[in-house]
Amino acid sequence: MKKLLLGIAMLTSAITFSQTVPDSLNISPKDQQNSAQRILSGNVSYGVTVGGYGEVTYNQPDGDNGELDVQRLVLLFGYKFSDKVQFVTEVELEHVEEVFVEQAFLQYSIADNVNLRGGLMLVPMGIVNEYHEPTTFNGVERPSMDKSIVPTTWREIGVGVSGRFNDISLGYQAYIFNGFKSVNSDGDGVITSGKLGGSNGIRGGRQKGIQSTVNSPNFSAKLDYYGLPGLRLGLSGYFGKTQAPDDVDMLDGATVGMSMVGFDARYAKKRFAARGQFIYANLTDTEAYNVATGSDLGSALQGWYLEAAFNLLPQTKKQQLYAFTRYEDYDTQASVSGDLVRNDAYNRDEWTFGLSYKLTPGAVVKADYQIKNNASEFETPNQLNVGIGVWF
Repeated sequence: MKKLLLGIAMLTSAITFSQTVPDSLNISPKDQQNSAQRILSGNVSYGVTVGGYGEVTYNQPDGDNGELDVQRLVLLFGYKFSDKVQFVTEVELEHVEEVFVEQAFLQYSIADNVNLRGGLMLVPMGIVNEYHEPTTFNGVERPSMDKSIVPTTWREIGVGVSGRFNDISLGYQAYIFNGFKSVNSDGDGVITSGKLGGSNGIRGGRQKGIQSTVNSPNFSAKLDYYGLPGLRLGLSGYFGKTQAPDDVDMLDGATVGMSMVGFDARYAKKRFAARGQFIYANLTDTEAYNVATGSDLGSALQGWYLEAAFNLLPQTKKQQLYAFTRYEDYDTQASVSGDLVRNDAYNRDEWTFGLSYKLTPGAVVKADYQIKNNASEFETPNQLNVGIGVWF
């Protein structure tokens, strides 16, 4: 019994909990961290670090039934082998019944500003794909263009390097990833269906590290500049081709070329915060792809948004109450190739007005109303959203 108690005590002493720090809504963007960065920068000599985040939401479209959902619960684990070697993983439960591994990578620090990484990692594109913990963004739901254009949460298996050069206020990431899966096949050389399309763009092709098909490496990189007070600027790029099963990867239309670029900006000063981003993706060989799969994939995807927020409570208060407004415009058929006719329903814009009540760093209650439009004659229902979020 004594040995058992001793073992439990030793295990407990090796475990630390991710400490909640002021999060992305109310500090300088230069100092913002996501879950993985918080674990990697923890002041522990060795052992396990535990954390998590979660969201419970209520969505009420005009004229339809509402939906209550435990949208996600994510458990974070990190292990520090030494000062140079660390491992980070996120295990996500979505809608109570689906389980995914969102990140699982090993980092080896070879210098203060050079870290080698390998495993399942987030693709650095835009803001929310890397900073998607519920207390780090306004709105109950993530921005819509970060679902249809980027698409969040976008992660794949790869290897690369990251770091910061603080003397020139520059952060960098560069990775080789496997790409999106573009088609399904019957195993005998026949394409049975496509995974990419008009409404959600490339989102359906995410492989998420699940027995991923790979036949062509893709390159992803991002630079972050934080040399101006309160401002952080990001420039992202992703270049490569989609992946197809072995039996069809040489067929015309089985793969699509992709070049995606993004620019994002975050600003914070006292009680005011603002952010915005622009993403453009050019796709090649979409005409052949649509013929082979019967899909309606556009040859370009484009989206942008601007958001402003103001803390209605005095800075002397520990709590914050942010009122915010966001406008976004995104089109998953910004252009098309061949005989495909653009679907105006995919050319969408949204206004989101809401409140984010920060009870304490790491806990937020949110409410917002979204006015949704598209360029077609068919109306999109507006929507009320309410939710709670935690991050620890």
